[in-house]
Amino acid sequence: MSTDVDLTERERAVVNAFQGGFPVVERPFEPAAAAMCDRGVDIDAAGLRETIQTLDERGVLSRFGPLVNAQEIGGAATLVAMHAPEDRFDDIVERVNGHREVAHNYEREHPSLNVWFVVSVADEDRVGEVLAEIEAETGQETYNLPKQQEFRVEAKFYVDGPLDGEGDAEDAGIDLSRLGPTVSPSADPTLSPAERDLVLEIQDGVPLTETPYTDVAGAIGVETEWVLETIKRFEREGKIRRIGVVPNHYALGYTENGMTVWNVPDELVADVGPEVASLPFVTHCYRRPRHEGVWPYNFFAMTHGRSEAESERRIEQVRETMAGYWDVTEDDWDSLFSTQILKKTGIRLAERAASNTRER
Repeated sequence: MSTDVDLTERERAVVNAFQGGFPVVERPFEPAAAAMCDRGVDIDAAGLRETIQTLDERGVLSRFGPLVNAQEIGGAATLVAMHAPEDRFDDIVERVNGHREVAHNYEREHPSLNVWFVVSVADEDRVGEVLAEIEAETGQETYNLPKQQEFRVEAKFYVDGPLDGEGDAEDAGIDLSRLGPTVSPSADPTLSPAERDLVLEIQDGVPLTETPYTDVAGAIGVETEWVLETIKRFEREGKIRRIGVVPNHYALGYTENGMTVWNVPDELVADVGPEVASLPFVTHCYRRPRHEGVWPYNFFAMTHGRSEAESERRIEQVRETMAGYWDVTEDDWDSLFSTQILKKTGIRLAERAASNTRER
């Protein structure tokens, strides 16, 4: 695989090893390095930390630590599409991006719906208000496409080298999630004030020290054992998707970002969803609503490739998977490639977490 950055063999091994499954123990780099040694990579705890630090500083990683699932923290987020005419494109984008609730915004190749953005709010009722404001400001209709069912969110990006899982994606990483406290999930969907503080402290990553969870505990004034137990419980509850390195996929050469959309017969979605989600190169897979007369598609599958040819091959594999369930025609699907990032600020968790925090 070609990448946009030159990586040493050790750096490649680290990228591949822990895009999830990083241990939640007081000194996590020691068992993590030992596990890499067991898989044939000569590295110690200090070398592992230094390598992750170097990758982070070079922009190969977006961050290191827990990947928080904003959906389970509080509030709501939704995907929205709209049309921005060429002669008004910049003005419309500026107005859309001017809303602090707009977290991500992409231009995508489509004859009518060429602007795609995510609205993130603390109160679900606020979504409609934001869209009404955008429509009033731009004079363009918005099309709300909330997630109705999630089949996969697993954005992992491997590189050629040690532990790359060639031929078997399940072998690409090292899973040490078994290490750490034994915990049980809570039935309470709200957050305590301390849990809220923990989410906000770790949302951008954890310190690259010998004892990162202890440092997090010190920053929010709690005991280390509580941080370990809570992070493990959050994993069990889905508030944290995974823990490890989070690659910058653009830096690794995954520049072709294809959002494939499908008009799947409603009665087949429950069967098709898991099959498409099982394809290792599909990073996001959802059911979303149609908009009659404008948007006929109810199924989204995001793929990433390192070249246009690779991306096209992967999309064809999705189509072949779909064709195993019904006679897919050219009118039943489309692929919208992103042409530019218009805004990317990340999901604002502070307000969403605060809205879902119970009193002491």
